[in-house]
Amino acid sequence: MRSGVAQLSSDLALSAFVQRVFGCSPETARAIASRATERRFSARAMVLRQGDTAEEAWLVVSGRAQAVVYGADGQFVQLLEFGEGELFGAIAGFEVEPQPADVAAMEDLRVAVFPATDFLSLIQNHGAVGLAVTRSLLRQLRRTTGRMVERSTLSAAGRVHAELLRMASPDPDGRLLIRPVPVLASIAVRINSTRETVSRTISSLERRGILLRTEAALEIVAPRRLRDMLV
Repeated sequence: MRSGVAQLSSDLALSAFVQRVFGCSPETARAIASRATERRFSARAMVLRQGDTAEEAWLVVSGRAQAVVYGADGQFVQLLEFGEGELFGAIAGFEVEPQPADVAAMEDLRVAVFPATDFLSLIQNHGAVGLAVTRSLLRQLRRTTGRMVERSTLSAAGRVHAELLRMASPDPDGRLLIRPVPVLASIAVRINSTRETVSRTISSLERRGILLRTEAALEIVAPRRLRDMLV
């Protein structure tokens, strides 16, 4: 009996999430959610492997995942990051194609997985789904384009500055915070640099009073000065 109640609660939660992400009616949300299978992955677990056949569309319900590729020297580069409400895998694919990159969980990850043919049918039959997919892909394209521009035009330190500004968000007191304190190696992967470069750059910003480190967060004390350093 308890498992049945838990399953019902999970189904209702997924339907509510789908309704919010796709902006559809409760009835449509329930129909969409009924096509999905929920899966969970622990932090750093592999979700998809490069070269695998992409036969499913994946919707992030909670947590984050990242798509990465590996260079000849073994260094890996982050291509994309997928957060809540974003899609990856076989999205609106008319042909089965190999997965272009590894996808791994960055933290505990919960996803709703749709067979590719079912998801394509949802796009064709529900305008709200097609619009949500378009918005998700455009966000990914903007982020990817922005990172490509930064890699071409900014120094390694400048890319660290840009990533810190991107990661920060204001708290109720108006402070610009990055929390929890970011893992330096994770920043290095995002900007195609090294952990040592990230560490030196952040230490320099702390010495100059632009960044303030606490146990819980990094605070950007002087965001205007930091923006002026994007070179």
